[in-house]
Amino acid sequence: MADHSERDEFTELPDLSEFLREDPYLVPYQEDLCRRYQLFTERLSKLEEAEGSFDDFTRSYMSYGVQRQANNSLMFKEWAPGAQALFLTGDFNDWNSTSHPYTKKEYGKWELYLPPKRNKAPAIEHETKLKLVVLTSEGEELFRISPWAKYCHKHVDSNTYDWIHWDPIRPFLHQHTRPKRPRSLRIYEAHVGIASPAEEIATYTNFTLNVLPKIKDLGYNCVQLMAIMEHAYYGSFGYQVTNFFAASSRFGTPEDLKRLVDTAHSLGITVLLDVVHSHASSNTADGLNKFDGTDSCFFHSGPRGHHPQWGSRLFNYQSWEVLRFLLSNLRWWMEEYRFDGFRFDGVSSMLYHHHGIAMSFSGGYSEYFGMQVDEDSIIHLMLSNHILHTLYPDCITIAEDVSGMPGLCKPVKNGGLGFDYRLNMAVPDKWIQILKELKDEEWDMGNIVYTLTNRRKGEGSIGYSESHDQALVGDKSLAFWLMDKEMYTNMSSLIPMTPVIDRGIQLHKMIRLLTHALGGEGYLNFMGNEFGHPDWLDFPRKGNGESYQYARRQYNLLDPDNNLRYTQLYAFDRDMNLTEDKYGWLASQKVLMTTADEKDKVIVFERANVMFVFNFHPSNSYSDYRIAAGPNGKYRIKLDSDAEQYGGHGRLDTDTEFFTEQEPFKGVNDQWQPHSLKVGYSTAGWVGYSTPVWVGYSTAGWVGYSTPVWVGYSTAGWVLGPSRFLCSPCMTLLCFIHF
Repeated sequence: MADHSERDEFTELPDLSEFLREDPYLVPYQEDLCRRYQLFTERLSKLEEAEGSFDDFTRSYMSYGVQRQANNSLMFKEWAPGAQALFLTGDFNDWNSTSHPYTKKEYGKWELYLPPKRNKAPAIEHETKLKLVVLTSEGEELFRISPWAKYCHKHVDSNTYDWIHWDPIRPFLHQHTRPKRPRSLRIYEAHVGIASPAEEIATYTNFTLNVLPKIKDLGYNCVQLMAIMEHAYYGSFGYQVTNFFAASSRFGTPEDLKRLVDTAHSLGITVLLDVVHSHASSNTADGLNKFDGTDSCFFHSGPRGHHPQWGSRLFNYQSWEVLRFLLSNLRWWMEEYRFDGFRFDGVSSMLYHHHGIAMSFSGGYSEYFGMQVDEDSIIHLMLSNHILHTLYPDCITIAEDVSGMPGLCKPVKNGGLGFDYRLNMAVPDKWIQILKELKDEEWDMGNIVYTLTNRRKGEGSIGYSESHDQALVGDKSLAFWLMDKEMYTNMSSLIPMTPVIDRGIQLHKMIRLLTHALGGEGYLNFMGNEFGHPDWLDFPRKGNGESYQYARRQYNLLDPDNNLRYTQLYAFDRDMNLTEDKYGWLASQKVLMTTADEKDKVIVFERANVMFVFNFHPSNSYSDYRIAAGPNGKYRIKLDSDAEQYGGHGRLDTDTEFFTEQEPFKGVNDQWQPHSLKVGYSTAGWVGYSTPVWVGYSTAGWVGYSTPVWVGYSTAGWVLGPSRFLCSPCMTLLCFIHF
């Protein structure tokens, strides 16, 4: 952790020079940017003046809730401004609701002191069940859980969660330091509860022992954990948080989660928490809602405090104590569990009073400024990022924002909100739209490239072809859109591929690599999608008979004894990540786009001295195909989606060397490149169709050909090709070799 005294000194106005130079459309909105910045600096100054430092202020988890002192006495502290009285009850006092009253302090705060027992042990033992009793102004007694509770648990015969005092005699001690922040961020998005083939809720321990090794093997250097903050409703995917400081007890104990994070660090894996500060569950008995008996304790009162679509409560980010609570919550996860950063959920909902509902953001800059923007939320996000990046310089923050807010991922001192990355949410939507609405021959190469590269200059983006959103019931994963029901019957590697399976496997690899290479400065994959998981995701609910059949990830499909083609997709995903790890294209800002040919369905570009060549044509393969080249020299194949180990047909000679020629080539936007080279060289020297060799498929297998070597999948016929050419559909990654 950095010394907060070394933080940047903030001036009255931000340095907008680079921001405005990169995006001149912001010039009319300079005053808005400056006002936001001034509100941020005023808020930060008031905080430090009142609390001494933001370091102390954001460690309030060390004074609120319950704290064991050096002499084993216990101090309790809560903020409940609407309460008339506050009491502590539980197993320790036989659930007497009035025997242990809190003392009222200033500003709605309450305190209780419990001396140690005669044997000097704490008055309340580890794992004791507790409740707060709130006496309202109407004289009603409400049983509540402390907002600062560190562990909550629900018994099978109970409808609500209980506050469990967590104070183990031998707490887990982290053994490994945080890994260095990755230059190229490759994220494995994961949910602990579904991380097993078994039809049950999986555990932190299962994830530690069985999933982390897979993540390491796959070449991901970061795991993003969903649904960690306690949530009463399992089917909410963790986005209806009830207890913000408690790690979900469904999966195990707090110590189990700490062990998971520590083990990940030992493997060099960065760990991000999917943090939900955009809203909270509307539960009252085990949530924050109406904690002190009023509608406005942590939230806005009235309609502003309720999300009209999610049915959840919306925080009052202008409240001093809400600021204390949420900023301390970030520090808690960083300090107690040693997370390395956060993916902030629901940022679009926070940024605007309309919460993005019924909005189709056009990119017009008036959408990002004006009365519809919630400046309280913006200032809160600026404070969150400033404090995190000041105290933890290697901390990573990612924003889930669909609106395209300019400056979201610019430093606060330069007029931005301070995030490191935003999720490139348009990309998965584009892939799903293509697969749903277009025939293969109708794919628009230029539009695909535009979608993948259409992001704000100088702001980091995380590219992904699909996430958990696409896996949920009611939607389909890429693999399911491509292969549908044939995934259940025709994925055996012991039988020839059907046209559907062949097309699906080839496009699954190409879509993911194109997104990986062109879609951002980081890459994200949702667990299981790396091998084309066949099922959607559906949590237990009344509508499915409380079944766990689809609330799991079937890693057992990767068992070699099953002889399934999922292992081929897994192998490609692993080698894709390992190749990126070697050449580092995600960390390279420069992309040389040279070909997006609509007729040939070919995309070619260079990034980090690596040339990517994609042929999306549904039937045409090409030999002697000329493409532009950046550096002059020799290229060799480093990754080939058509390789047999990836479910391809092995039609390329990977030992082929490609030499540039002094022949100019006109590429994208009529930009001339001084060098070019030919790929797909073959002695046959042909382009396109030859006599079809596929004559039908039956349940008995291939008819008329014992070892198919066909390529393509159009109704016009199958193409038999030579051994070295630009195959269809196929992707070839060439690496520049310096002489």
